[in-house]
Parts: sequence; structure tokens; C-alpha cells
Amino acid sequence: MICAVYKSRLKADSYLFVEKRNDFERVPEALMAMFGAPQLVMMLPLDKRQHLGLADINKVKVELEQKGYYLQLPPPPINLLEEYKKEIGYSRD
Repeated sequence: MICAVYKSRLKADSYLFVEKRNDFERVPEALMAMFGAPQLVMMLPLDKRQHLGLADINKVKVELEQKGYYLQLPPPPINLLEEYKKEIGYSRD
């Protein structure tokens, strides 16, 4: 299975995986409007890979087969100060 990976010009670190290059037929119009004009990043052979950077490769394969696309969004930002406060048990109360 080979898929095309596009990055969004409107949403930083957002990627859209589709089954075929330039085939966005199965991608909802609202998603395409939010994503903006897709910019091709690479053609990716999924069968030859065991993992992907931030995405679960099995979920990517399943969603490509079922929905025709997979949307990878960036993880939410981490507030390091709040994480540190939790780690040391700090509470203002």
C-alpha cells in the first residue's frame, strides 16, 4: 500500500494521508476547507514500514481503507510549568 502525504499550508504540523496522489474525492469538503491547499510532501509505501513518526501505522492503514484518508494533527502543547507543579505536588490551595 502506497499513500500520498500532504501538509497543510494553513494548519502547522497537520498532514493528510490519501490513497492516491491528488485524489481528495473521499475527503470531506469541510476538512479540505480547513486544511487549505494541500502541498505534497512524499509518496509513502506503508507496507514496508513498521511505524511512523507520530501516527499509529495500523490506524493510518485502517482509516485509508475505510475512509480514504487519514488526518494527522500535531499533539497538544505541553505546559511545562504545570507539569512540573504536578510532579512536585505543588498546590496553591
